[in-house]
Amino acid sequence: MLLKDAGLSSQHSRSPGCTGAACLANCRSAAPTAHLCDRRRRCPSLQTEATLRSGSSGRDVSVSSAVAERQVTAPEWAVDPSFDVAELTVPDTFPPQDWPQTYHSDFEKDDVELNSILDRIDQDSPLLHTVWLIQRDGKQVSVIKREKALDVGLRTLRKAGVEGVMVDVWWGIVEEAGPTKYDFSAYRRLFQKVAEHGLKIQAVMSFHAAGGNVGDTCKIPLPPWVLHVGEGNPDIYYTDRSRRRNREYISLGCDTLPLFWGRSPVQIYQAFISAFLDTFSDMLGTVVTEITVGMGPAGELRYPSYPEGDGRWRFPGVGEFQCYDKYMLAELRKAADAAGQPEWGLEGPHDAGTYNSYTWETGFFRKHGGNWQSDYGRFFLDWYSGMLLQHAQRVLSAASLVASRPGRPRQLVSVKQHQTGDVEYSFEPACPLGIKLAGVHWWFKSRSHAAELTAGYYNTCDRNWYADVMGMLASHNARASFTCVEMRDCEHPPEARCSPQGLLEQVVNAAAAANVPLAGENALQRYDRYAFDRIAESAFGQNARAGHLQQLTFLRMGDLMFDNWDAFSQFLNRLRTPEELPPWALDHGHF
Repeated sequence: MLLKDAGLSSQHSRSPGCTGAACLANCRSAAPTAHLCDRRRRCPSLQTEATLRSGSSGRDVSVSSAVAERQVTAPEWAVDPSFDVAELTVPDTFPPQDWPQTYHSDFEKDDVELNSILDRIDQDSPLLHTVWLIQRDGKQVSVIKREKALDVGLRTLRKAGVEGVMVDVWWGIVEEAGPTKYDFSAYRRLFQKVAEHGLKIQAVMSFHAAGGNVGDTCKIPLPPWVLHVGEGNPDIYYTDRSRRRNREYISLGCDTLPLFWGRSPVQIYQAFISAFLDTFSDMLGTVVTEITVGMGPAGELRYPSYPEGDGRWRFPGVGEFQCYDKYMLAELRKAADAAGQPEWGLEGPHDAGTYNSYTWETGFFRKHGGNWQSDYGRFFLDWYSGMLLQHAQRVLSAASLVASRPGRPRQLVSVKQHQTGDVEYSFEPACPLGIKLAGVHWWFKSRSHAAELTAGYYNTCDRNWYADVMGMLASHNARASFTCVEMRDCEHPPEARCSPQGLLEQVVNAAAAANVPLAGENALQRYDRYAFDRIAESAFGQNARAGHLQQLTFLRMGDLMFDNWDAFSQFLNRLRTPEELPPWALDHGHF
């Protein structure tokens, strides 16, 4: 089981050789892994990001960390003549001198200066994050806050049987100083501390900004030098029909364009992952057991079609298509010209409603005669979702390339002896890659699956998009992580046509058919018996032939989790001990 603490996850290995309580080895079938993390639909980070309590109500509360704006000097990369510019094109103009600086963290250091600053910040926001930026001697340095509390939490998790933690490695923190100026020092200390407690790490390459999604409890922007490019060229961001920008993630429309000091976004992501692998080469496969590659907002492979953080969207609105930046529109025109229908390339659907529309209020998504079934609708949805899959292909291919370089740690996969007597050994990178998929369960029971369509998932009553994405992942030997494993259909309003159970079943079956390892996460931090029953049911499958989750990530490590420790520890025991599992699991021959 993996524990996501604002980035910590508790992971249960399925290896037959695993021992100890953390491995949940008492299960006769392949035992699941679980993570611990806390967020509503998408936890923004792992940097041990603790969630807050709201007095005696017991409800989860999200609070953004304080942001301090101040004058800073030009970054080193902009003025240092020794900086290698062989692969970078740095314009003459420097980024603004008044970049906003954001505090990130949640663990205290035995440092008088740091603690005095934290005391002031905590007056506004008691929820900070593990890895955190602070200005010292005119430079931004990363630190770990509340290390003693972190030690206690990790020790408690290990004793409870948690095997690992999920950690968001933030692009906006590591490469904050400038292009290719990486600072993994605080993460290095954090990883060493996790390893000292005998826990594993699932590292998430978080190329998105935190602060605009459901459950975001911190504010971590994209690197300042990326934001500077966006000030002059806002089309680098996803854009809706009203030309409103979403600054959480760079638009996939410019994936291959050298718009960022001579590099394209895919080149930037690849270099970041390569630097991470170099820095933690001694931990790959032993301590760091998986690298999840961020693909979009909230780290998920999707478009930002339901941006709740700024008030544009509210559940259960269908959302809006995000294809109106100039780069996406250029690609749409190319596709329309190739299809012999140039008029289809002018813009997205005109009758798809707004963020908060219901399906029957639109011409595009309505049940019968909706334009999603027209020739144009099929063309557009195929292009829109196809662009998302191409984005995943590009980024995973780039990540796989650097992960497979000579000298990287590898693990033996198989041994095959030929009739000639020759023996063939097959190896793969010691640290597999993975991605996150969003649990867009509202309107799943409608014929058009409207909310999935605007998110880029061309999954309708007669089309299985999840089979497509699982096939793509299988070609890269990559894994998938999926949310909403604790939700039941009956917990949602009938007019929203929600079916988290039906959606999970489809995803699980698609992963099983493609032989793709699938992990699950809870979307809401709940400790009631109904949620735990549903998570266990999701983990082990509903019948002996169905697929099941190989790992669980529980959101999140923090105050709320430890306040409900009895309930959570009992849940861990249920996953480890067959006789404590519900009757339906035993009846179907799982154990």
